[in-house]
Amino acid sequence: MFGLEEPAFEESIYSILPPPPQEVPKMPMHKSKFPGNLPPTASTFGTAQTSLPGVVNLAGEIKDTIYGNHEYKKHHANLGKPPGFLHPDPTKILGKGSKQHRVQSLAAVKKNNPEQLAPKEVKFPLKPPVPRRDEKPIMNLVSSKNFVTANAVENILAAPKKVGQEVKDYLHKADYGRVPMYLNKIKNDIAEEYEYIRKLQEEEEEMERSSMVRQLTDDEKGALVEGLKAKWEKVNTDYQATTHITKLDTIGKVRRKEQYEAMLTQIEKDIEKLHKRTVVVDVTC
Repeated sequence: MFGLEEPAFEESIYSILPPPPQEVPKMPMHKSKFPGNLPPTASTFGTAQTSLPGVVNLAGEIKDTIYGNHEYKKHHANLGKPPGFLHPDPTKILGKGSKQHRVQSLAAVKKNNPEQLAPKEVKFPLKPPVPRRDEKPIMNLVSSKNFVTANAVENILAAPKKVGQEVKDYLHKADYGRVPMYLNKIKNDIAEEYEYIRKLQEEEEEMERSSMVRQLTDDEKGALVEGLKAKWEKVNTDYQATTHITKLDTIGKVRRKEQYEAMLTQIEKDIEKLHKRTVVVDVTC
């Protein structure tokens, strides 16, 4: 037996050209038996716009579309004027001022209604009128009266003028330099009010003495002050440990800073109160 040898392929120029394209046969196009302009089953498109719209093609039947008026008509649609009769005519332009009452001219008012031009209120002139051209003043009037002699006679025969009332001399009054009576009354009222307030204060002090209170000794005040100072140092140390945080971006940091500041302020107020001369405490608490 001889061994099978693979066939040797030789190069050819025909193998360089691509094979001719094969045409793919097209499938037949599907065409529906229903026309494209047929409305869907139970469609409300193209019906009359009423409160209860109509329905077309309820059974899904194939029928030709009837153009023109709708099958459904409104009640009494054929009676009276056609729809759109009252709409404005776009060809007739509304003129300017056609719906406004025109103002009559001055000549027409004078002719038809002259009483409208009469003034409602007549005002008399404040100054006398200017003399007219034909009004001439009276000239060459001469008086025989001697005004110097008449003035002297009038002053001689005139009654003496009444002298005004004399001005009072307040320096010679009987109560000059004395305190008025109303000021003494006001001073007495003020003194009575002060006395009443002093009595109330004494009563309050007496009630405080009788109640369950006692005065702190110097040793007790010193011990309280030392304790408050130690607490202030501790809170201040915690507060200084957070001062390097310049950006307070969380609510916890803001609240912690406000809490430290409030505690320091309250401790300082308590220390200031304990430095007073007398400190009274309630032993019932």
